Amino acid sequence: MAAESTQIASEFNNPNLEILYSVDGIHARIKDLGRQITRDYAGKDLVLVGVLKGSCIFLADLMREIDLPMTIDFMSVSSYKNEMKSTGDVEILKDLSNPIRNKDVLVVEDIVDTGLTLSRLLEILGTRGASSIKLASFLDKPEPRIKKELVIDYTGFVVPNKFVVGYGLDAAGRYRNLPFIAVVKDPSAA
Repeated sequence: MAAESTQIASEFNNPNLEILYSVDGIHARIKDLGRQITRDYAGKDLVLVGVLKGSCIFLADLMREIDLPMTIDFMSVSSYKNEMKSTGDVEILKDLSNPIRNKDVLVVEDIVDTGLTLSRLLEILGTRGASSIKLASFLDKPEPRIKKELVIDYTGFVVPNKFVVGYGLDAAGRYRNLPFIAVVKDPSAA
């Protein structure tokens, strides 16, 4: 795995990135999540709701590993209001295209850290009559968690309280296309 990580890092030629999860490790974990979700949602009317923009890569790979009929939809929300940290006051920038009443909803997120935005988003979706609402997050960063009661039903990886990029996560819009997860050694140089 170290040789693979070194090769990928050198391909992207960025000494500011330290590989945390490899391409192979990510794909193996997503296969496991897909099998678990397939078992748990058998016979249900499943809707995957991707939270844009970061979840798009995880959502695409995850849905290919779920062996069930399903639909997908997207939401885009903001709680930063030109601030550096979440205010917890969620603004819906793009709402669902279809109703979720009587559906089993699985919200798909790239990373959960403080939990403020996601807790509020789940509250909003909870008013729309879904049969169930659960959460799948590619990454869980529990150390800064403010909303301790937030339950992540399906977790890809637990990460340290460091700035991570790749596989949909960005630094000022960059690095989303990296096929691995990396820690940014110096966030000011990202």
